[in-house]
Amino acid sequence: METAKKFHNDGKISWYRSKVDPAVMRELMRCSDWQGLRQALGHLGLYAVTGTLAYLTYRNIHIGNWHWTVPVLCACLFLHGTIGGFLGGTACHEMSHKTPFKNKKLNEFFLKVFAFLGYWDHIWYRPSHIKHHQVTVHDDYDGEVVLPTRFTFKDWQFWLGMFAWNPFHSFNIYKTWFNRAVGRLDNDWYQHVLPEANADLRRQHRNWARSILIGHAVLALAFILSGHWFLIVLVTLGSHYCSWLVFLCGSPQHYGLSPNVPDHRLCTRTYTCSWLPGFLYWNMQYHIEHHMFPAVPFYNLPKLHRAIEHDLPPTPHGLRATWREMLAIHKRMQTEPNYCYVPPLPGTTGERAGNDVLERKAALTAS
Repeated sequence: METAKKFHNDGKISWYRSKVDPAVMRELMRCSDWQGLRQALGHLGLYAVTGTLAYLTYRNIHIGNWHWTVPVLCACLFLHGTIGGFLGGTACHEMSHKTPFKNKKLNEFFLKVFAFLGYWDHIWYRPSHIKHHQVTVHDDYDGEVVLPTRFTFKDWQFWLGMFAWNPFHSFNIYKTWFNRAVGRLDNDWYQHVLPEANADLRRQHRNWARSILIGHAVLALAFILSGHWFLIVLVTLGSHYCSWLVFLCGSPQHYGLSPNVPDHRLCTRTYTCSWLPGFLYWNMQYHIEHHMFPAVPFYNLPKLHRAIEHDLPPTPHGLRATWREMLAIHKRMQTEPNYCYVPPLPGTTGERAGNDVLERKAALTAS
């Protein structure tokens, strides 16, 4: 019998939320199929363009031009992998909230497209992410993000995966998906959000894992039999390499901040960045705003940021400034493992909202 005793379901947290005029909030929460399509098709389009450039370059390499076509191919693959790194968790995160599109069928369609290309487990992620929003980085309640998070720059495999392809990473991806396909769950948190008593949810989870493995195997076989084996590098493995930018964008979310506090301004980080990282990251650099008001679609988060900026901690501008702050925290944590950075707050003029408000207003449903 499987057990998952570490995590609890009875967390009731009254979260601090900045005040926003109700009329403004209604407008910010408005979903748009056009905005969702522009983002989803734009992201997939960039992925297709870099993949096409890489494929055409590969097909035109010969003995007389390899000295410049091979570097061009490497550059194309670097761009392709950089974009591919955002296909899974980033894009699927938004569609798990059901906010990018007004039309929910479009939302589900693109969720499955991005999840397939990015090897993303959206069946597990939805119930997990509901709990993450309700009890963000609270010990014994949130197993999706557990503070303090740690990373090291001394592992050669880390750097290989950041700027090239780490085959061990790909092996672990397929190993994990095989385990899910046969019903073996990875850890206690998986067992908690996919309880053994919910046989239907577990069946969906196994079926999605099998779809991932069989689907990519069929595509890879088709690429080989058709003589276009290089498409395996671009499609089958396209989200497995050059993860440097998604690491730089995603790691700041909660790193070095305080667990077990009912204020997203103290446990979540917002930063600003240039348009391209923001586009690929689906505006999740506005992460305090997203946690306070998860019903606001990603394309309206910049407006929400401006509406509540007066009530937020100082916002780092750009990835360089953000990582300067994070590396200072990282350095201090080497000698003080339990250190947490506490940003200065402008005040507490907001209000409190419990789980019932989050569930009602934030498009957080398990269905």
